Amino acid sequence: MQTKRRPVHAYVLLNVRAGKSKTVAHALAQLPGVRMAHACWGVPDVIAYVEVDSQRELDDLVMEKIQKMDGVERSDTHITLD
Repeated sequence: MQTKRRPVHAYVLLNVRAGKSKTVAHALAQLPGVRMAHACWGVPDVIAYVEVDSQRELDDLVMEKIQKMDGVERSDTHITLD
């Protein structure tokens, strides 16, 4: 019997350049796998909740898409426990 893979859920906390929080949050919300993204007061500047099919997909989303967005200075990813 083959076990069904569970999706990978994570919170991605972002520090962004001043004045970019809302722009980055809106752009994040458009990416496949991002379920929600919010600009926040304080640190971090943006919090996103993501759901993807695999660790590899999470790596691609965070390292190739989110970290390379204009305005993103730092990311901190927290994979949730089931």
